[in-house]
Amino acid sequence: MTELNANRKHDTRPQRRPGAASQAASRQTWRYAVAGLSASLVGLGLARFAYTPLIPALIAAKWFGASDVVYLGAANLAGYLAGALAARAVAARIGAVRAVRAMMLLATLSFFASSTPVSFTWFFAWRFLSGLTGGIIMVLAASVILPHISAARRGIVGGVIFAGVGLGVAASGTLVPLLLQQGLQQSWYGLGVLSGTLTLVSWWNWPAEVKADTVPLYRAKHAHASPVVRGLLVQYGLNAVALVPHMVFIVDFVARGLGQGIAAGSHYWVLYGLGAIVGPLVTGHLGDRAGFGPALRAAFLIEAAAVLLPTVSTAPLSLIVSSVVVGGFTPGIVPLVLGRIHELVSAEQQRTTWSHATTSFALFQAAAAYGFSWIYAQTGGDYLILFALGGSAVVLALTIDLALPLTTRKA
Repeated sequence: MTELNANRKHDTRPQRRPGAASQAASRQTWRYAVAGLSASLVGLGLARFAYTPLIPALIAAKWFGASDVVYLGAANLAGYLAGALAARAVAARIGAVRAVRAMMLLATLSFFASSTPVSFTWFFAWRFLSGLTGGIIMVLAASVILPHISAARRGIVGGVIFAGVGLGVAASGTLVPLLLQQGLQQSWYGLGVLSGTLTLVSWWNWPAEVKADTVPLYRAKHAHASPVVRGLLVQYGLNAVALVPHMVFIVDFVARGLGQGIAAGSHYWVLYGLGAIVGPLVTGHLGDRAGFGPALRAAFLIEAAAVLLPTVSTAPLSLIVSSVVVGGFTPGIVPLVLGRIHELVSAEQQRTTWSHATTSFALFQAAAAYGFSWIYAQTGGDYLILFALGGSAVVLALTIDLALPLTTRKA
């Protein structure tokens, strides 16, 4: 008894509770995920999608003409492409975490700068810069976080990160109309305050960068992508084409094409946004459970059916299903492609490959947006052709995915 008491007296080390370490790791994981969600919400969700419901107010307030707002929208897409191209160089110079923080600050500043119509050039520059922030954040945010996440949870954490895009879509259909009741200038202020708050909340929740995040660019340039990786980049670009008909035309299709009015069209946009919130969580979980390759094939098949559905039926139920499912895949395809990249390439090449994928997406999306607008004008407003072309694009993506293993096996 004396010896036991002596041992108890001298053993003053704190006893670690079972599961305490795993609980701390879990809390850290979700801190990182919330930081990523905040970044995608600011740089992608708000900076891109909040502009759409502001367009009628910009025209009504005579800040810009109807033709000018189209070019201002295009400025954001051009900036997004520039950001995707510049992301790795920016990260190499100042660090990925600093770059993401800086882009969130720049996006916040762009909202306040847009509150006064100084000139078309002024507004164009800030719309371009807001797109630039989205491109850089898209490339860097997840690549900073996911190396710190266990392989079994990367899908769901990636889903949480990119759910910010869906929240931005939903906010564009709900929050922005409420802000507009206070005035156009006040709406820009409100978006700026929200963006600044999210930036502040996420500021200290980013992880330290790992060595794979700082691979010299010259090493990345000499790496050759496999046929499967190159095929994945093309598939991701084709997926961007498939999303354009809903992303750009669904509200107008319902409002004017079907003659149901703007209010009805807006309801389908809200459904699109709700799907976009849930989509990446579902697809990320599916990737964790089934593997990202099989999950991506299933996603392409389901997405193809949803994009093509309006060409078969324009009944309310069909349009609801189509809007929610395509909305879900708008950000939902991202964690699947990102997870697939992590399966296919080494840690050193993951950011490089993801940067190329984001660039492919941006190029295909911009080309489809302009190309579909031209086709729409040339066909006298035939929306169904656009949905058919979008569906064909994702069918082609699925065909490439199924054919690549056969071609590489023969080679």
